[in-house]
Amino acid sequence: MNTDRRKSILFVCMGNICRSPMAEVMFRHKAMLRGVEDAFIVDSAGTGGWHAGEEPDERMRRMAGRNGIQLEGSARQVCSADFEAFDMIVCMDEDNYGNLVAMGAPVDRLSKMLQHDPECGHENVPDPYYGDGDGFQVVFDLLERSCDLLLDRLLEDEG
Repeated sequence: MNTDRRKSILFVCMGNICRSPMAEVMFRHKAMLRGVEDAFIVDSAGTGGWHAGEEPDERMRRMAGRNGIQLEGSARQVCSADFEAFDMIVCMDEDNYGNLVAMGAPVDRLSKMLQHDPECGHENVPDPYYGDGDGFQVVFDLLERSCDLLLDRLLEDEG
């Protein structure tokens, strides 16, 4: 693996308090377990800024903790500098994909999270914010598998 140039990935959802911060820490966790965490720069952001500065949603933090992952950080909004800074911008759903395109994100760097897991049976990672606790489990499960598959693909590309 080429360690001279780390691959940079930005995970994006609507407010950066549920799905994208979970994807960020999940991807980091998976990379750490494989001993390749130094090969990546990973961050998350939201297309909206109304949660900027807030920590991740308590329900998502509890879900992560029950699964042995510590979810920390503070929400931020995507900015135009991100479009130059990140090799990949991975969004959680079609709405955020459209928002990113409208903001000027380069489409050749954009993907939707579940494109990396075409067999999952879902097109979008659902937003659990207004739902009950089961939605957070669904998000966790989808992200766990898709992060593994994304990491597999990136490591194959480097190899």
